[in-house]
Amino acid sequence: MSRRIASLAILVLFAVPAVAATVAEKAPHRMKPALVVMDVQNAYLPYMDEKDTRIGLEQINYVIALFRDNGLPVVRVYHTDLAEGPPPGSEPFAFPKSVAVLDSDPMVVKNYPNAFKKTELDTLLREKGVDTVFLVGLSAVGCVLSTYHGADDLDYRVFMVKHALISHDAALTKSVYDICSTISNGPLKLLLETARAQ
Repeated sequence: MSRRIASLAILVLFAVPAVAATVAEKAPHRMKPALVVMDVQNAYLPYMDEKDTRIGLEQINYVIALFRDNGLPVVRVYHTDLAEGPPPGSEPFAFPKSVAVLDSDPMVVKNYPNAFKKTELDTLLREKGVDTVFLVGLSAVGCVLSTYHGADDLDYRVFMVKHALISHDAALTKSVYDICSTISNGPLKLLLETARAQ
């Protein structure tokens, strides 16, 4: 009987670390998310679909609040054309005061549709350990879509947040949701709470 117990003890001694290692390998990857709020600027909002703008601005603020409540980074991205502006620091360049970004949120200024092209966005996100990017803002069919593919090319997991995108045509915004990885508010809230708890 004592030999059987001794054999069982040896088996447990060697088996437990092996099982623990297997569980660790199969454990879900810890997600490190950031929100990127794109081009919600006074210069561009008048050209956007009114329905998209009304719903989109409300949802953008909701998503910003979700990230803040979970202590996760919010990054502001602004667009300016080198020849046509709007010039940084001007009223047309600014986000409306109704958008809940803060001066303390990291800021990236871009000159191309893809917010990763010739900017510090990738470096900024990598320094924060970010591996998953959530996109909101405008234009869904322009800069946001270009940045979505730019993030994917750089091996980020990337998602469009449903109802938090704006473009000049609400039907085209919907088509972006149809062709890209998207997430809606309920699953996003749960996912961010899980990321915070890890």
